Amino acid sequence: MPKPTTGRDFYIATADEIRAGRTSDIYFARTLDVLKKAGRSRANVVAEVTTGALPNGWPWGIFCGLEEVVHLLTGKDVSLWALPEGSLFPSKTPRGIPLPVLTLEGPYEEWALYETPVLGMICQASGIATKAARIRKLANGKQVLSFGVRRMHPGLAPLIERSVTIGGLDAITTPLGAELLGVPATGTMPHALVIVMGGPREAFAAVHKYLEAKIPRIALVDTYYDEKTEALMAVEAIPDLLGVRLDTPASRRGNFAAIIREVRWELDLRGHKDVKIFVSGSVDEKTIPALLEAGVDGFGVGTSLSNAPTIDFALDLVEVEGKPAAKRGKFGDSGASDARDRAGLARVMSRRDFIVRTPRPQLQWAKRKPTSERHTIGSRNRSRPADGSHGPKSCRSLRHCVGARGFSISGLATDDTRRFSRAGESAPWRSTFHVGF
Repeated sequence: MPKPTTGRDFYIATADEIRAGRTSDIYFARTLDVLKKAGRSRANVVAEVTTGALPNGWPWGIFCGLEEVVHLLTGKDVSLWALPEGSLFPSKTPRGIPLPVLTLEGPYEEWALYETPVLGMICQASGIATKAARIRKLANGKQVLSFGVRRMHPGLAPLIERSVTIGGLDAITTPLGAELLGVPATGTMPHALVIVMGGPREAFAAVHKYLEAKIPRIALVDTYYDEKTEALMAVEAIPDLLGVRLDTPASRRGNFAAIIREVRWELDLRGHKDVKIFVSGSVDEKTIPALLEAGVDGFGVGTSLSNAPTIDFALDLVEVEGKPAAKRGKFGDSGASDARDRAGLARVMSRRDFIVRTPRPQLQWAKRKPTSERHTIGSRNRSRPADGSHGPKSCRSLRHCVGARGFSISGLATDDTRRFSRAGESAPWRSTFHVGF
């Protein structure tokens, strides 16, 4: 058994420990020691972050985690190029060449200790954001709430909720996440309320009487009785009921879609067509289509989000002192800056002045506004709407780009056709992807 720790209540690394390299693989520290003694630790290198394939054959991913990478590298003698967070990307170009989502350039010793945390920051966050976007797309405009934080260590709760927000979900559930992200925390009610109050009627009456008026009333209707029965109890006890939530346990579900249809029928029959039906419990990509068809108005998604497959990014050196140096199985660039431009990466951190910019996802209406101005990000000119903005002010994440809302997403705001290409590859890609592969 590991020995007990002293002075630490929870097994999570602090920001200072991460910056000090305490969460990095030890062989990087040993490598730096060797390179310093050999006089090579300041060799100027270029490294790229790519993935050979996305989990489960996904055709696209959502890039996430860049903000933490920027905070980690701030003050270091490095330059960083990356897709903005929320960008939709394929794993490879049409010719099968891995597409870089992030590039680092600078003396190796400046960032060698950070390879492990950099990858950890983007692999997990991008996996969760991508899963959220896939669920958002399948939900076809219906509301999707993130219930995933209880399935992971609480130290990861802000990461999970930030990632699902970038991936497009409508709501998160924790006060800390709400504070950090500037969005309200949302919730329904737990079975514990029904149990402690002595039954659903008592619980619904208490909710109606005591819950703050500004909080929407959504009643949980599967604690002790049939879902239809408790749903009718709820509409009787709560005049301003927004919806009912079915969290039916697997041992009682049977044909869950049929249960939902029955509840919908009974509510409509009694004049409650405005009462929405939400479902939770084992909701994932496989179950959503049938539940939508049955009449579900919203989803609470938990484990399939927080336990989303990580995107297996790798960080590899591709250039040393201006010369291609990629290892076997990787693709080096003889003109790294040109390759970055063609891949659509924007400069985020500059070695010259350490100015840090953390761009949000650049979203545009499907019908683009006229452009009257050019601006430069890194070394590439890009279009900006005539009003000087990057699109509607409400565009904060992928949630505004999916379903039937008439949006499209772009890694960088541009009106032209750019090439996700390397080493002279000539296969064109539209700069703006519609989330509908």
